[in-house]
Amino acid sequence: MSGGKVAVFSAGSWGTAFSLVLADAGNDVTMWARREEVATAINEQRENPEYLPGVELPPHVSATHDVEKALHGADVVVLATPSQSLRGNLTEWAPYVEPGATFVSLMKGVELGTLERMSQVIAEVTGAGPDRIAVISGPNLAKEIARREPAASVVACEVEEVAKHLQARIHSPAFRPYTSVDVLGCELGGAYKNVVALSVGMAVGLGFGDNTTASVITRGLAETARLAMALGANPLTLMGLAGLGDLVATCSSPLSRNRTFGEKLGQGMTAAEIYATTRQVAEGAKSCASLLALAERTGIDAPIAHHVTAVVDGRMTAQEMMDSFIARDTKAETD
Repeated sequence: MSGGKVAVFSAGSWGTAFSLVLADAGNDVTMWARREEVATAINEQRENPEYLPGVELPPHVSATHDVEKALHGADVVVLATPSQSLRGNLTEWAPYVEPGATFVSLMKGVELGTLERMSQVIAEVTGAGPDRIAVISGPNLAKEIARREPAASVVACEVEEVAKHLQARIHSPAFRPYTSVDVLGCELGGAYKNVVALSVGMAVGLGFGDNTTASVITRGLAETARLAMALGANPLTLMGLAGLGDLVATCSSPLSRNRTFGEKLGQGMTAAEIYATTRQVAEGAKSCASLLALAERTGIDAPIAHHVTAVVDGRMTAQEMMDSFIARDTKAETD
């Protein structure tokens, strides 16, 4: 299927890697970069030296710092900004979006304060209906995607025809998208797995092995499913690419920024110290508090979100977190 113009906001590692996928699938891609020097480097060097050095970008990928230029003529707008800055950014960008353009969220977080998922924020800011809002979620480590290693993901939209259209627009030789109408399940799976990856990283940072990490991953999946199902998600979504698949990749790979953030917490660094050493955003460190609040509002027991939030806030050490997990009252495996 021939593509059209796609605008990608922004030019971080995942936005850049997904721009490569879009170009491979036949689209003309314009990336918006927050810093003009990043856009200049992409256009002149044909790579993003700051976020994905050494990865050559296809000819159909260009970059700009000009919002209006990025959005002009784009029938698909891909949003890959940090989730907590989406509302402010999108409020600024929305007036330049083409009428009828479809929004695609690559973001994996829940907004602090409002406890809204990213699709809800998009709808609220832009007035777009469910037929114009989609999310993409799955095991998508940016560096592997950029190397064109085989990968699969889920494109979810409440309107199945829109999901299928987007599936065709992003299907490249190395990237296989599946479709879903369970936007809620995909978004919660994507957001919660970052929190679980933080706890797995802490276990690794403390020196624990595969039994511990497998236990945390499994309990993390159960916790995610409890909340998602209580809010109306399809439980099968959590067993698929946007649930289990994303969870395994993010918790198992040293390429995962959330797992890496957790490892540093396990080694004794504070969240503030970690923030000071990297430009990359570990979404789980920002969204753990909002996911915990969402679970509490829904009446769902969320021990992983509770403990991770306490460690990120400096109210508990990683070792105390692990000790507390083991000390919890035992329950049936189905709880």
